[in-house]
Amino acid sequence: MKVFLTGSNGFVGTNMARFLIESGHKVFALVRNPSKATGLPKDVTIVVGEPTKPGKWQDALDKYDLFINLAGANIFRRWDENYKKLLRDSRINTTKNLVDAITSNATLLSASAVGYYGMTEDEELDESSKPGNDFLAKLAVDWENEAFKASDKGVRVVTTRFGVVLGRNGGALAQMIRPFKFFAGGPIGSGRQWMSWIHIIDLCRAASFVAENTEIRGPVNLCAPGPIRNRDLAKEMGKILGRPSFLAAPGFIVSLAMGEFGSIILKGQRVVPRKLQKYGFSFNFPDIKSALSDLLR
Repeated sequence: MKVFLTGSNGFVGTNMARFLIESGHKVFALVRNPSKATGLPKDVTIVVGEPTKPGKWQDALDKYDLFINLAGANIFRRWDENYKKLLRDSRINTTKNLVDAITSNATLLSASAVGYYGMTEDEELDESSKPGNDFLAKLAVDWENEAFKASDKGVRVVTTRFGVVLGRNGGALAQMIRPFKFFAGGPIGSGRQWMSWIHIIDLCRAASFVAENTEIRGPVNLCAPGPIRNRDLAKEMGKILGRPSFLAAPGFIVSLAMGEFGSIILKGQRVVPRKLQKYGFSFNFPDIKSALSDLLR
């Protein structure tokens, strides 16, 4: 397939590009600055453009079979009003410009997040669950609605709701293991909150599975079938790293340091990949022990 990829410079994007190239696909990556696209495989064709603005990059989008939209500013930092605007604009505007330019009966996989469901503590959530009403949930709803407008053009649209993506050399795991390196690892807040996660390899495999299965439409949770409580995650990380895992980070410190984003970390959500399971997708890393054993060895 000929694949058009946005967000290719990010942690997920570079891994996705590599996976697609190794799977025999032709990948065209939209980047703002080619000099910063050093992490992409050499076989990727660079398309220069600013995704949040209309431009020449939108020309000839009728020649692609698959669009994978991963663009969006990193949520893993403190939010102020200006950064919340960036989070929104980087997702909504890019998706709008991409959808406006698609003219073929292709497939669009547009990223979203399990944050769509809001913070619901112990309730098990699948693709049929209702959206939340916090900032991240409302952003995910609007982000997905923008993508679904491509359906009016005959495009098959799948919104891929990512859990926390775990991989080597970047992403959330790099931040999670830092305290353990200084013998200060442990649960965050109460440690009872759930984390829905996915190994980067399974995320790429699942995206490819969804792209090739033309029956799949609408939202799909891209997370492992084994969500885990934060305290159990800390315990497993400590065991594999050979470090203590009992030094809890007080919730009020997290709130002070991270502001509104801190509530996302302290509450969490328990999401399951019901649709992937329905269509027979098999995870290489279905539980946190197998995933961390692979990533931290």
